[in-house]
Amino acid sequence: MRSGRLAAIAASVLVTAACAAPGGVPGISTLPPAPTPGATAGASSSAEPSATLSVSATPSASPGERRAEIDAATLKPSASPTTAAVKAPPGDDPVRMPPPRLSKFSYVFPVRGCRVTYARKQLVLPKTTIWAGKGCPFVAPVSGVVHEVNARNRWKSSTDHGADREGRFVSIVGADGVRYFGGHLDAVAPGIRAGVPVSAGQVLGRIGDSGNAKGAGSNLYFAVSWPTSSRYWWVRRGMVDPWSYLDAWLHGNPTLSPAQQVAAVRAGVGATPRCRTLCKSKPVKKPQRPIPSQSGEPEVDTG
Repeated sequence: MRSGRLAAIAASVLVTAACAAPGGVPGISTLPPAPTPGATAGASSSAEPSATLSVSATPSASPGERRAEIDAATLKPSASPTTAAVKAPPGDDPVRMPPPRLSKFSYVFPVRGCRVTYARKQLVLPKTTIWAGKGCPFVAPVSGVVHEVNARNRWKSSTDHGADREGRFVSIVGADGVRYFGGHLDAVAPGIRAGVPVSAGQVLGRIGDSGNAKGAGSNLYFAVSWPTSSRYWWVRRGMVDPWSYLDAWLHGNPTLSPAQQVAAVRAGVGATPRCRTLCKSKPVKKPQRPIPSQSGEPEVDTG
């Protein structure tokens, strides 16, 4: 009986101590308020103290505001002088994709194995001059058949016949139906004659300065047109600007074909248009007959 009473007294003491200890929610005080200055001195001390809520001076940020602060810190981190520069790890070499195939034909640049330069604008005729060292190989830009061959340099400055201005030359008609012409050759390759089939890259001749290029430096007169008879020699001199195709064959896409543009120009001007530029040869001066001079005394009729 006595032990039971002792246990009850101990439990009562523990409960009283727990209630007297300050605690509760953070930021809210459960202690009695401090006396207000100037309060009435005769206030009753036996009055029950009232609980007062004390709110923290700094309000806690809302979840949205904390999210904005985190985002701002992530997007614009403050620079630190002690932060080392971050280097990206080395990557693999870029993957080179083949150019798109634009036609069923494959072309090569008409000069092989030599350093070249060429004009990319039309000066007088729709052709280009490919400057290269003497003896550099002129090759077939596409597979086809040899169309015309002139192995003799017939050009003379005194006559300047239009058909002879390009000196030694070779032209082929490609499998694409386009004629490719190379002039000012120093020599025609052995075995190259009209009707012989050739493959792309096959040597047709050697670059030189024959024809009216004499003394101007070795170069290849390169022109693109459609096939005609030799009677219409001005067509083979060029009907389509070739440099965009040369650029593609040399550096970009070997399948870019001039066939569509050549067909369009032919449809517009006809298969055998009239010559309109640099057509006439130099006039040939006929030798003058000497006029007999009068000498001696004039005849006198004495009757």
